[in-house]
Amino acid sequence: MNLSNLKPAKGSTKNRKRIGRGTGSGRGGTSTRGHKGAGSRSGTSRKIGFEGGQMPLQRRVPKVGFKNPNRVEYVSVNLDALQGLVEQYNITAVDFDTLKQHGLVSRNDLVKVLGRGELKAKLEVKAHAFSATAQAAIEAAGGSIVKL
Repeated sequence: MNLSNLKPAKGSTKNRKRIGRGTGSGRGGTSTRGHKGAGSRSGTSRKIGFEGGQMPLQRRVPKVGFKNPNRVEYVSVNLDALQGLVEQYNITAVDFDTLKQHGLVSRNDLVKVLGRGELKAKLEVKAHAFSATAQAAIEAAGGSIVKL
């Protein structure tokens, strides 16, 4: 091995257009920027969504409805999921940390317990909100609810 046969490692280099290396390269002169105009100068940029002066898509499409900035979104946890936790991990109380630990909710979520499924176990459930059917089912099974 000597200096005359050294090559870069395979995959370490890319075949790029070598721009502005003289007229003989085929990409000299204007260096693929065309003639005159803002696009030929340095420091130019276009707004995101710019379509060459055509009315951009985000302005062509009609705006519909209203998005309430004060909406409170809950992550729903159903009774069948709670029953599954009871059967799998043999727990007697369900709170936010328990749900987070078992991957049902994330750190900043608000939890609402909904009434799908059947709850057979006596549970103390702590959550931010409860549907009427979930509340009735938990209390019918002998459990209790606590609103956070």
